[in-house]
Amino acid sequence: MADLLDRDELDVVGIGNALVDVLSHASDAFLAREGLVKGAMHLVDEARARRLYTAMGPAIEVSGGSAANTMVGVASFGGRAHYVGKVRDDQLGEVFSHDLRSVGVGYATPAATDGPSTGRCLIVVTPDAQRTMNTYLGASVLLGPADVDARLIARGRILYLEGYLFDPPAAQEAFRVAAGLAHGAGRKVALTLSDPFCVDRHRAAFLDLVEHHVDVLFANEAEIRSLYQVRDFDDALQRARRDCEVAALTRSAKGSVVVSGDEVHVVDAHPVGAVVDTTGAGDLYASGFLYGLSRGLSLATCGRLGALAAAEVISHVGARPATPLAELAGALRA
Repeated sequence: MADLLDRDELDVVGIGNALVDVLSHASDAFLAREGLVKGAMHLVDEARARRLYTAMGPAIEVSGGSAANTMVGVASFGGRAHYVGKVRDDQLGEVFSHDLRSVGVGYATPAATDGPSTGRCLIVVTPDAQRTMNTYLGASVLLGPADVDARLIARGRILYLEGYLFDPPAAQEAFRVAAGLAHGAGRKVALTLSDPFCVDRHRAAFLDLVEHHVDVLFANEAEIRSLYQVRDFDDALQRARRDCEVAALTRSAKGSVVVSGDEVHVVDAHPVGAVVDTTGAGDLYASGFLYGLSRGLSLATCGRLGALAAAEVISHVGARPATPLAELAGALRA
C-alpha cells in the first residue's frame, strides 16, 4: 500500500528557523504605534524583540517556526516527520526541543553552546485575524551545512525547505547541500517561499533554487507574483508550472491552485465557521499537502488535505492543530 513506510523511512524532513512563537492579540493602533506593517514578517534584533515583548499583552508561547509548524501538522495527520533547526543550549532551547518531540516530531539537531540565544517570533493578531510577525532569529541563523545529516535526509521521502531561513548565507548553502543529498537518494525537494519580503530580499537566489533544486513549490499569491515580478496571478502560475514538477499556490478564501505539467486542480477553501487567527495557515496547508504527497495520494486530494488543515488552524489562536488532523481527514485520505 502507498501509505506504508519502511521501518526507517520518514514522510517528511523539514529544515527551518527554530523559533519560539509568542502570540498576542492587539489593535491596529498598536501596529501603528510600533511602526509595524500588517501581515508582514519583520526581522528584529534582540533589543527590539525585548521591547515588543514588553509592549505586547498576554500571550501564548509555544515552539514554532514555519517549517516546525508544518512538521507538527504532518505528525498530526499520522505521518512521520523530523525537523532540523538550530537553538541555543538555554531555557527556550530546551522548551523548543521538548515541545517538538512531545507531539511526535523527531528532533536531534545539536544545540549551539555559545553565541545568540534561542530565536523567537512575536506574533500580533489584529481583530481582522491578520498576523504580523516580528522575528528575532537568534541561534537559528547558526544552522549550516554541518548540521545537515546525509543519512537523515536520505530517510525522508520529501525534504521541505523553509524560505524564512534563507537570510543567512550559511543556511542557503545548507539548503543546496540538503537538496543535493535528497536528490542523490531519489527523494523529492519542496520549498515554501514563506513571505513576499523574504522573496524581495533574495529573488535571484530563490529563482536559482526553484529552477534547479526544487520539485514542489509552495507560495501564496503575493509571494509567487513577487518571485516572478508579475502583476497577474495566472502569469506567475504559468512560470511556476515551467520551473517545478508541482506548484501548490494558495489564495486565502479563494482556496488554492495545484499545477503539474498539464494537470490543473482548483481546490476550494475548506469551510470554517469563523476565522480567528491566520497564523500558520500556509504552514498547515503545506503539512496536509506534503502528507498526502508522501503517501502517494492524488494532487487534488493533497490540496484538499492542505485546505482542511489550514481551515482547522485558522479557527483558533495558534499555529498548531487543536484537533488531531487524522481524525478530521477521514475519507479524504482514501
